Amino acid sequence: MMKKSLLVGILAVSVSFYSCQKSENSESHHDSDGHHAEEMHHEAEESAEAVIGVAEVVPGMYGAAITESDAIALADLVPVVEEKGTYEGKIIGEIKEVCTKKGCWLTMDLPSGESMRVTFKDYGFFVPTNSQGCPMVLEGVATCTETDVETLKHFAEDQGKSQEEIDAIVAPKKEITFEATGVVIMDKA
Repeated sequence: MMKKSLLVGILAVSVSFYSCQKSENSESHHDSDGHHAEEMHHEAEESAEAVIGVAEVVPGMYGAAITESDAIALADLVPVVEEKGTYEGKIIGEIKEVCTKKGCWLTMDLPSGESMRVTFKDYGFFVPTNSQGCPMVLEGVATCTETDVETLKHFAEDQGKSQEEIDAIVAPKKEITFEATGVVIMDKA
């Protein structure tokens, strides 16, 4: 029985690895901001390990193990990124929206009222799709970037926006983005 379970696990990892390699070698690609094309973005959905979806218990650690110490507030992040173009370290904030497909990105509200999109390094982990409103600490790199129209439309589709809202996206957007290596999601207050 144990050999059979081990064989099934190895097979699942192999299929998942092969699918990702196949995607990277086909027309699927990362754009200049590290976002995934539609084909790669949802290809791993069939792998049980890749799908997070709705979680019964949302609080926890996702990605690399990190601590909550030394995290700065979003209000402190913005001026650093605007001045230097980048920030590497930890930030603290609240999850506003999450990719409804499988939790492969999230957004946070910046003090200006704009949203900051958070993606996960190397598409290596996801967060629960029902984690909106939870406080969290992230570790990674924030940068000023310009997100292209195709990627903005893709994100709007992931959010479940209407076709009319998606079609209304006609220009790239300058924004602060964050690529996280680890996330700690905490209980809602």
